[in-house]
Order: sequence, then C-alpha cells, then structure tokens
Amino acid sequence: MTNQTTWLATPRCISFGGYHVVLARGLSPEELADRLAAALLYDTKHIAVPVGEHTGESLLELMDDTYGDSFDGIGLRLGRTSNWSYAVAYGGWPGEFGPLAPVSRGGAHVCLLEYEEENGKPVPPQFAYFREGRLLSGCNLHLDASWGYQGVDGDPGTAARLEESLTAAGLPDPERTRREVHRIALGVVEEFFGLSLPKEQIVTGTLPAVLLEPA
Repeated sequence: MTNQTTWLATPRCISFGGYHVVLARGLSPEELADRLAAALLYDTKHIAVPVGEHTGESLLELMDDTYGDSFDGIGLRLGRTSNWSYAVAYGGWPGEFGPLAPVSRGGAHVCLLEYEEENGKPVPPQFAYFREGRLLSGCNLHLDASWGYQGVDGDPGTAARLEESLTAAGLPDPERTRREVHRIALGVVEEFFGLSLPKEQIVTGTLPAVLLEPA
C-alpha cells in the first residue's frame, strides 16, 4: 500500500471530474467534515450527515438515488492515516467550497489538493496549506505561467522554502508534460509537509461517509 500523494496525478485517480482532497492535522475526520460543511458557499447552513461505510462507487450510487444525480449533491469519505485526517469529496464539489483558511482555526494544519480535471478551460491542479486561519503556502501544481503562475504564495518564509524545494526538483520545466510536472510537484509538497494519503483505502476500500445536507 502506498501512502504517497503522487498517485493523484493519474487521470481520474478517484472519480470522474478530478479530485478534491483535504487533509488536516489536529482535527478528527468528523471535525474536519463538520468544518468543511460550514465552508460551503450556500445561503443555508449545511451539516455533515453520516450515511455509513462506503466505497467511492457505492457513495456515488447513494447520491444518485438521493439527489437524482450525484452531481447535485456533495459527499465526503473520511479517514485517517499517520497523523493526518482526510476528507475526499464526491459529486458536485467544484466551485462550491469557500476559502479553507477558517477550517484551520484553533491551530489545525489544513492542506487542500484539488484538480477540476474535466473543466474545459482547463483549470490547473491547486495546492494550498493553511494554519491558524492564514495561508502558509499555495500554488498552481502545473507551475504554468499561462495560468498566472508567479511562484508560491503565502507566508514569506514558508513560501520561499517551498519555492526552493520546487526549484531543486527542476521545476518549473516547460519541457516536461503537465502531468509529469503535476506528479513531481505533488511529491515535493508531500515531502515538504509530511503528507500521507492511502491510495488503496481510498480507491478500492470502504470508509465512513457523510453527505453535506442543509441543517
């Protein structure tokens, strides 16, 4: 079993549409789900409603049955690996979450890994790391100047050190494919922050799941 994050660069690594994964240190999976429900950009307050243990496929089937189309709702599968809790989003998550800085309140470490793979623009994969309600570092994982890549944003010290790590890995490199840059950049971020994400458990295993529903 691999606990790396670089497997996220594989096409349709989790489900159709790309991936939206949030990792947190200092929060339980349930606390993370509650905070993500509060981060939705909806007019009404939402909460995380447990729906039992699910594979990714069975959660999408449940969402189809519940909403008529899984893209009309948002579900999360939750887990823990090493000292990280994680939440993997399914359904109509693109564009529905607001800034995740508030999720990191109270000293939590929160990392966002997101890629709207089927967006026709196409939107590059994104990385952002928050602590105590502020951005420590964030960047476009294609490191592509055509999408406004200007280095790593965030806290000057942390962002500069991550930028140095990306440079040491030979990035940005216009000779490499976007997919290869995506994979290498994920590896740099993973090592820099000590991230862990279990591929087999997420892709083929069963995990506790919630639906984000109006309160």
